[in-house]
Amino acid sequence: MKIARLDAIPLRIPFSTGATATRSGGQDWKTLEIVLVRAEADDGIVGWGEAFSYSCIAPVVAAVETMVAPLIVGREINDIATIMRTLQYNLHLFGRYGITMFALSGLDMALWDIAAKRLDMPLGKFIDGGARTGTLEGYASLYNYGDPAMVATKCREALDQGYRVIKLHETTEPAVAAARDAIGADIPLTVDTNCPWTPEEARAMALRFKPHDLLWLEEPIFPPEDFTALAALQKDVGIALAAGENACTAYQFAAMLATEAVTYVQPSVTKVGGITEFLKVADLVAAKGVKLMPHSPYLGPGFLATLHLIAALPDSGYVERLFIDVEASLYGDLIDPVAGRFRVPEAPGIGPDPDPDVIRDYRV
Repeated sequence: MKIARLDAIPLRIPFSTGATATRSGGQDWKTLEIVLVRAEADDGIVGWGEAFSYSCIAPVVAAVETMVAPLIVGREINDIATIMRTLQYNLHLFGRYGITMFALSGLDMALWDIAAKRLDMPLGKFIDGGARTGTLEGYASLYNYGDPAMVATKCREALDQGYRVIKLHETTEPAVAAARDAIGADIPLTVDTNCPWTPEEARAMALRFKPHDLLWLEEPIFPPEDFTALAALQKDVGIALAAGENACTAYQFAAMLATEAVTYVQPSVTKVGGITEFLKVADLVAAKGVKLMPHSPYLGPGFLATLHLIAALPDSGYVERLFIDVEASLYGDLIDPVAGRFRVPEAPGIGPDPDPDVIRDYRV
């Protein structure tokens, strides 16, 4: 097949959390910022992908339209993995990670969507014929509230919605303690700190968190690629660590796994290089004997692709769902939990096409 057209479609969809705004990329975070990547094949089949774009919509759109599109439109594509390697090579001068890889992730996802649609198969079944169907267990990925009382309230709300695993985005021991008190001893609790500390600071805080029985502590050290420091912390403190949302390509994950830095490995399909690179990471994880735990704090095509990947890969963890209420959904109630679980899309490809009315109303 050939790609006849490639478009980047930027959206901003307001959301509410019941709390004051937190920060993303140093800016107030009040809207879901989504860059849809729409690829149209020469036979008319349309594929949809998502390029990570929180607080960086403009450069991601530019990367898709001015760096990626000229290299892909009109080209014959016989094998997605081969074309993606070629594109990574052609664009490596502009950075192997970050914005360039976000754009390529969106394209890769759209190509997989086209390929699965061409065979009239859901993406999970296209990846692995034995992929699970039905529902998958999710976890509530709570906002950063910064207030222990609010943390406790939101934990109880998540339990009321049926979640049985909770993730915090807090950096203080009182907030973690409030969560544990609110949910009880039997609910798994995880804490994502988003890379705030030096190795010495991380060790001190991990020891303060340890009595609260965390399933994992996520990204406690800056910079996030200091895998040696992460490995030392995990060994020294005895708390399972998680990381990977800031890593792109299987090469960074190979370096992470070589140091035995983490117990939970968190590739993000909108960042890592798309489905192609995600599957390479999954193979590395399986060979190493650690746990795959996909990162998915988004509600566009990347969320649906993550559902399929979890369904297709054995022992691949929970579905992360941002604990927010969005003003509009690209996929109706597919993004909503039912008793803390999420349906694997049954339509061919990644799932139903995104709602054109939502695209019209929230396009930047």
